[in-house]
Amino acid sequence: MSKLKNKVAIITGASKGIGASIAKHFASEGAKVVVNYATSKEGADSVVKEITGKGGTAISVQADVSKVADVIRLFEETKKEYGTLDILVNNAAFHIYQPIEQVSAETFHQHFNANVLGPVLATQASLKLFGDKGGQYHQHQFRCKQNASSCSFVVLCN
Repeated sequence: MSKLKNKVAIITGASKGIGASIAKHFASEGAKVVVNYATSKEGADSVVKEITGKGGTAISVQADVSKVADVIRLFEETKKEYGTLDILVNNAAFHIYQPIEQVSAETFHQHFNANVLGPVLATQASLKLFGDKGGQYHQHQFRCKQNASSCSFVVLCN
């Protein structure tokens, strides 16, 4: 029996790329998956359709993790649908690669809010659903592409 059987997992930024792959893998191992997306409803719906088409359980929830109200709604909808939370994968990210002299204050804040504030807000919200079960923190780093800075995502599990 899989360790993920009947576990509830939120994967932020799961409408494409690494997040979509994580969501599909977790579902294939028996997890009930929340496919979070900020703007790509079509991508998120496609991931959910693929998961449910293979007998898995998944929903999509739109939420920009850099916005407090959206994060609250993401976790409320998860609780409403599944009653609990076992795993949070902080995968959502914002990337624009440009020379430093071209970086505006607005671009800096978009990066900071999505890549730093977003995981903080999501982690805080997850702790409320984890409750007395507590949680464990795992951070994974990998190379996104050649000559780019490394990327990371955070997994919280109870």
